[in-house]
Amino acid sequence: MHIVDRRLNPRGKSLENRQRFLRRAKALVKRAVKQTSQDRDIQDVLEGGEVSIPLDGMDEPRLRRGQGGVRNHVLPGNKEFVEGDVLPRPRREEFVDLFLDDLELPDLAKRRLADTEHAAPRRAGYSISGSPANMAVNRTMRLAMARRVALRRPKPETIAQLMAELAECTDEDRRSKLLETIELLQAKLRRIAYIDPVDIRYRRYENVPKPVSQAVMFCLMDVSSSMSEHMKDLAKRFYMLLYIFLNRQYRHVEIVFVRHNDRAEEVDEDTFFHSPASGGTLVSSALEAMRQIIATRYRPEDWNIYGAQASDGDNSYGDSAATEILLKNAILPVTQYFAYLEVGEEGSAPASGSALWTHYQRLCAEGAPLSMRRVSRRSEIFPVFHDLFQRRHARPRVAS
Repeated sequence: MHIVDRRLNPRGKSLENRQRFLRRAKALVKRAVKQTSQDRDIQDVLEGGEVSIPLDGMDEPRLRRGQGGVRNHVLPGNKEFVEGDVLPRPRREEFVDLFLDDLELPDLAKRRLADTEHAAPRRAGYSISGSPANMAVNRTMRLAMARRVALRRPKPETIAQLMAELAECTDEDRRSKLLETIELLQAKLRRIAYIDPVDIRYRRYENVPKPVSQAVMFCLMDVSSSMSEHMKDLAKRFYMLLYIFLNRQYRHVEIVFVRHNDRAEEVDEDTFFHSPASGGTLVSSALEAMRQIIATRYRPEDWNIYGAQASDGDNSYGDSAATEILLKNAILPVTQYFAYLEVGEEGSAPASGSALWTHYQRLCAEGAPLSMRRVSRRSEIFPVFHDLFQRRHARPRVAS
């Protein structure tokens, strides 16, 4: 299919130059986002913020004829701004969009990750305007009755009694007084409506967040000497994606960082990613630390527990059995989801048949809630999250 664009260029501009400029500007911003994300904490990825890009090459080519001098003016019809005000930019999650774009996520998944939090309508009193379908009949009738009582609106029964008395009365003076009274009451009855527009009330609703649900995200990572900086960067982006997903599903998300070599320890995020470590590898130490933390701080009845493990696949030979038992009997039964990411150097797939991969693959064959992927580039991270969205056991529970 060939498309011929015959639209004229805007005055003083070239559409081709405009598209070239936009591509160049977006490439600079994406590069800046990639560099900035390496220095950000996982929980800061949703905050957005500013990035620095070079000014060279950012000027859009254009032709224009100068007006001469400086002119400032406010167009008529404006009700919000005066001369000199700075127009606010609309709120958008541009940083998250660009961060996800670098990971080559499908468009549908991007929107799902970047959607605003869900809100549910809840009764919020009454209003004087609204849809007829939302009219509060009981409240309207109550207010109408109160108004009629306050204004002493005559009852139709009272007028009917006076009319009956008038029909039987033979005294002319009494009849004239009854007629005058009946006319006054009928006039007052016409002036004071049975239901006035000021009485009408409508049920009002407002969108409020759903009941608070909470989740905890365990980040487990091998920090032995075999883990390079590139592997740690892959792990960090993996954790960022999982945090974004959980933050969209739950109102409160906590992160626990557990790193290990031949022993495990709970650390802060900066130590988790940047503090050097050496030694052997005992994966069971990280799983045991996770089990103890869950037992002391995060009851499965109150928390939705997620586990994310990143490793190059190495593990001590004698530790494999303990690792499999801990994961199968202690970790997976209390977690909503557990994901294992085996990372490798860029341009080469991680070694096949690693110790961890073999044992975890056996658990997957048994139907355990476990997702496994091997990655060596950033664009390969998303399939883990595709599994996360599709699996039945990944549905969140609302904590009591």
